Amino acid sequence: MPARVRDNRAPQLSYYQRTTASHRRFIGIGLPIVALALPATAQRPVTSPIIDLVVAHSNAPPRQYRALRRLDAQSDRLGNSAWIEAWTDVAPGKGFTYKIVGEGGSGFVRGKVLRPWLDHEKKMWTAGDPERASLTHENYAFADKGLTPDGLAWLSVKSRRKDLLLVDGSIYVNAEDGDLVRIEGRLTKTPSFWTRRVEVVRHYQRINGVHVPVAIESIANVLIAGRSTFKMIYEYETINDQRVGTPQPRTSTP
Repeated sequence: MPARVRDNRAPQLSYYQRTTASHRRFIGIGLPIVALALPATAQRPVTSPIIDLVVAHSNAPPRQYRALRRLDAQSDRLGNSAWIEAWTDVAPGKGFTYKIVGEGGSGFVRGKVLRPWLDHEKKMWTAGDPERASLTHENYAFADKGLTPDGLAWLSVKSRRKDLLLVDGSIYVNAEDGDLVRIEGRLTKTPSFWTRRVEVVRHYQRINGVHVPVAIESIANVLIAGRSTFKMIYEYETINDQRVGTPQPRTSTP
């Protein structure tokens, strides 16, 4: 398995400063033609059969789901850790809602890390932001890296803009159909001034025919708190109004 990414320029035209006036006039006439020709070449996406499969996938978020989630976070330097269990629901016309059914550990971590994560996701669904993370040529430049030892197709990805939902790193997909299995890389935009670098791993599965996230892990370097880790696990009860499981909270609070 390739190592996790810790976890890719435009042509420049120049001429010698003593170029003669006649030469400069010639270069000046030619530049508009070159300028027109360059973008078409520079912007042409790199492609391969597996890249075409990945880009052709329509992995829209499910229109409805209910899932029990377990969120855990820990700060190595401060020695604080906390967890939350919450039922999360997405429904047409209602967007994303959540209800915490269990929690423990540091109140500071719960209030500053875990609850804000759920609140941020609620805002994201309201704004329709999950579509911004789609694997398209508009969002990413791709490079085919071949197969991993376990048979997954490995593509490196480079974000075309800075965005909280996009990464610079790698994606791993089923070689036969291009179905996304895992994303690994560094967020191209940090969520706050206090966070210097965020490495993420997102895991996906197809459940009842619908492609959904099943786990997210991250390691961030945070001012004062130092190295901080986060993990969130999804257990689905329904997807698109079809029952797919019977998750139960491990514990609950009054």
